[in-house]
Amino acid sequence: MAKQTIRDINPAGKRVLMRVDFNVPMKEGAVDDDTRIRAALPSINYLMDKGAKTILVSHLGRPKGVDETLRMNLVAERLSQLLGKPVAKLDDCVGPAVEASVAKMQAGEVVLLENVRFHAEEEKNDPQFAAALAKLAELYVNDAFGTAHRAHASTEGVAHLLPAVAGFLMEKELAVLGGALTSPARPFVVIMGGAKAKDKMGVIENLITKVNTLLLGGGMAYTFLAAKGYQVGRSVLDKDKISLAGSLMEKAQQSGVKLELPVDVVITTELELDAERKVVDADKIPADWMGADIGPKTCELFAGAIKGAKTVVWNGPMGVFELEPLAAGTHAIAQALADCGGNTIIGGGESVQAVEKMGFGDKISHLSTGGGASLEFLEGLKLPGVEALKDK
Repeated sequence: MAKQTIRDINPAGKRVLMRVDFNVPMKEGAVDDDTRIRAALPSINYLMDKGAKTILVSHLGRPKGVDETLRMNLVAERLSQLLGKPVAKLDDCVGPAVEASVAKMQAGEVVLLENVRFHAEEEKNDPQFAAALAKLAELYVNDAFGTAHRAHASTEGVAHLLPAVAGFLMEKELAVLGGALTSPARPFVVIMGGAKAKDKMGVIENLITKVNTLLLGGGMAYTFLAAKGYQVGRSVLDKDKISLAGSLMEKAQQSGVKLELPVDVVITTELELDAERKVVDADKIPADWMGADIGPKTCELFAGAIKGAKTVVWNGPMGVFELEPLAAGTHAIAQALADCGGNTIIGGGESVQAVEKMGFGDKISHLSTGGGASLEFLEGLKLPGVEALKDK
């Protein structure tokens, strides 16, 4: 899936509409984590250096119409600091006033449009709205891998109306994740966690014939434990996926893939800091307790499998890591990846958040910026925001 990139266009003096993923967490009137903004800097700097007039467009949160708390002003401020030059934030993303501002731009300047999701037409991929966005520019760059699985006006619609190429971040995500799927150095180990089994079944199905070892933890593991006939108490359970879990375990066995489930778990009465907790074997969960993290024996088992791996992909925490007493499993996996000498890839979302929070971020080969997008990519699905870009 080789796509053209910003290296394949001449942006000098041209207006370039660039979709970025600046959907960043906010706290007390400031950007709380600027990872996604930093991830777009190589593409922005490249366009600036080439003398482009760069028009950035992003969403922030899930507004229903205009929401004063979700304006892009603070994002523009943080971006200005990181670029070391002022970035004007416009008051809308389409319309005559925006067109007039963009027309006055000088080579090397950068502006940020207002939250594109203030318009309901964005998520509907409305053709007229896409045309209004396209009217602002002569070229289109998509550097927002995190939203590439959405067919929205700013991610997919506009790409059919302008010459459309990938930014450096998009290029890197596709190369790293694509490489892991098509030509991984072996042994290839995949770790899946997170709360819901139903979100990961397609990924597991797609990966089962590609990996050497599959490690399943987090809330999703209880559906697989139930498929083995274990009682899982009040643990998270996707009842309608139990039979699929059973057939996936059979398929792994037939394919010679090692599929490891937790052998022990940390159980609790409630997901509260001061609730009672204990470690039990995975087949000994009492009816009124729930699993909330993998246990110490499982941490050791999983870390052992990761140790000799040449390629590791991890998506989804091992427990309710937001509560300190239930973070040990996720911490153990993060530590194992940090100590692993192979190519380590973390597939977006909460796993990246956990690894950054635990201080292991700089020891991982690639932290993906796309949660849902990286999952769908690993599932083998086509991403609309990628498909719409020009092929090499």
